[in-house]
Amino acid sequence: MKKIFILVLVAIFSIGIFSFSAFADAGKGQKIFIKEMKPPCGFDGGTMAKKHTQAEWKAIQDAGKLNEEMLKQCPQAKPLKDNYIEHVYDFLHFYASDSGNVPAC
Repeated sequence: MKKIFILVLVAIFSIGIFSFSAFADAGKGQKIFIKEMKPPCGFDGGTMAKKHTQAEWKAIQDAGKLNEEMLKQCPQAKPLKDNYIEHVYDFLHFYASDSGNVPAC
């Protein structure tokens, strides 16, 4: 019984560690914005995030229009890669105009 308990515990711990990287990360989104969007836009991620409320960013993301909205705000930039979208969305949502959070970029 002890071996089964340990095996189940190890399995749960492993799943937790490996699935953690699948979640979006505001910090990673901030780094992506700084690298990919800040130079062509000429403004930082906080300025971009403050252009909408959290509900507005969520509606844009749910509609699948995040890249389009970002390019509307910054036409000189290139569209983001698909695997960057979730992280950048998490960043924009976390630092939206009604969030009360201030990014350090």
